[in-house]
Amino acid sequence: MITPIILFLVGLVLLIKGGDWFVDGATGIAHKFHVPDLLIGATVVSIGTTLPEVMVSATSAVSGHGEIAYGNAIGSIICNTALIAAISIAVKPSRVDKKTLTIPVIFFYVSTALYLFTAYVTKRFDRVTGVLLLLIFVTYIGIQVYQAMHGKNPEAAAADAEVAAAEADTASNSTGKDLLLLVIGAAFIAIGANLLVDNGIIIAGLLGVPESVIALTFVALGTSLPELVTAITSLRKGHGLLSLGNIIGANLFNLVLVSGVSILLSPFDLPNSKQIGAYNASLVVDIPVMLSVMLILTIPPLIKGRMTRLQGIILLAIYAAFCIFQFAL
Repeated sequence: MITPIILFLVGLVLLIKGGDWFVDGATGIAHKFHVPDLLIGATVVSIGTTLPEVMVSATSAVSGHGEIAYGNAIGSIICNTALIAAISIAVKPSRVDKKTLTIPVIFFYVSTALYLFTAYVTKRFDRVTGVLLLLIFVTYIGIQVYQAMHGKNPEAAAADAEVAAAEADTASNSTGKDLLLLVIGAAFIAIGANLLVDNGIIIAGLLGVPESVIALTFVALGTSLPELVTAITSLRKGHGLLSLGNIIGANLFNLVLVSGVSILLSPFDLPNSKQIGAYNASLVVDIPVMLSVMLILTIPPLIKGRMTRLQGIILLAIYAAFCIFQFAL
């Protein structure tokens, strides 16, 4: 039991560090070619922080473990929203620019509608679904790129603050070093994903719980650590809204990019290893919790233009209850 846990943690470390180096290397190279900061923030940084989830879910799907691919995407959204965003809101609630949230929120709920139809109606995530999710991703990135190039995207402008910090670290680097960071970062992400998936499966077997439970909890929390680090850093520097914007963007990418890639590579049926009575637990608990926490996070600020500490407390309570339920089921 000790060895799988150690290798699981090593995988987490490699994923996190690999993601950092990949973003730093890609950002440095982009600056060498004078790519605008807004464009880098809208693409490189956003995608880079989601790479751990992409690699874990893709590796799981290809190796025949669709439950982990499925659970990681949903679990990461729940973790991002009900733990990471909740901490930011509970510690320091603030006003929100509605325009910053509108586009990613719209895209998230459009993607969710497709995801819900697939889960509740067809009950199989086939390649058509994967292609549609990736088309939504490409459309969203296209809008981000267009608005970044025209200087009209508040979300990209917020992400630029994070890019500026990365730029300070990479400005003096040679192109060779940036390429090395890019390659090593990608390698670390790939190796870390394999270690995380393989040992997560072993741990699930030893604990006697479904793979989806490990994916919804430990794997989801592990692959969401970059967002957690960003949230803590943003709070410390007084940029809570940057954290909120990154989390909503990451949640969208978990649906359209993480799920899209894994489904396209290896379609799978809706996991059905957990039951509540005669019903699939994922359909009556996991997906409803994912949708509920996002509604709690996004609807009040879109209506009132501000976050409240009560939102954060409610979300944290939901996350605690969700984790307890997964292992009690």
